[in-house]
Amino acid sequence: MSITTVSIVTYHTDRQELRACLDSLKCDEVKRIYIVDNGGERRIKNFVADIPRTEYIPLRNPGYGAGHNAAIRRALAINADYHLVLNSDVRFEPEVLPRLIAVMNARHKIGQLQPRLVYPDGRRQPAVRMLPTPLDVFGRRFLPKRLFAGRNKRYTLQHLDPDVEHNIPYHQGSFMLLRTDALRCVGLFDERFFMYPEDIDLTRRIHRYYETLYYPAETVIHAHRAGSYHNKKLLAIHTWNMIRYFNKWGWWHDPERRRFNTPLYP
Repeated sequence: MSITTVSIVTYHTDRQELRACLDSLKCDEVKRIYIVDNGGERRIKNFVADIPRTEYIPLRNPGYGAGHNAAIRRALAINADYHLVLNSDVRFEPEVLPRLIAVMNARHKIGQLQPRLVYPDGRRQPAVRMLPTPLDVFGRRFLPKRLFAGRNKRYTLQHLDPDVEHNIPYHQGSFMLLRTDALRCVGLFDERFFMYPEDIDLTRRIHRYYETLYYPAETVIHAHRAGSYHNKKLLAIHTWNMIRYFNKWGWWHDPERRRFNTPLYP
């Protein structure tokens, strides 16, 4: 049987939310769950102390990607086959993850997989997207929505059939099922990004060599609070880290972005 590990990064996280997330992971395939506490809180340490297969990792908030990296390095050290990067506000039936792992076992070209994500009320969540241009990111945040309605639908791939599998270069980071061989190939999260674009950056690197698959046959629920839309501090963090992202990959000149996005155009 393949070995699967999971990491959940917490930061002043509600214990009921964390409990619901952990309940989703009650399957034999999961060998270890790393609770990476970026808040270093004793209450979280005590909460998970008696939960089987969990390992508590306290950190001083180095960032979302860096937190998951601390767990992924441990997963690689025990030769895990797959690693699930998971948000605490995600929940699903325990049978979902074994079925997703079976897909990864059967299809070795898949380096990363994300199921269908929905809001708690059942609405579809646009969690897989094209690689963004600066206009996609900053226009939709700071300019009138009516000017970008059509472009935003295109960016969030609303034109694609949500019931069909697609190989997509940007998976939102709330549920990222990763083949560890892919991580050994391309590296872990780029820790220069404190929060937000680390998921874009990692998915596009894996997409170079593997399928990064949207797999709608399975569904998970993601509360998705979209904190940067409601908190000025988070908005500033989001903005600065997206600037870092475009400084790394290119603002207007990004040939790989064009190459990866072109097959997704309607």
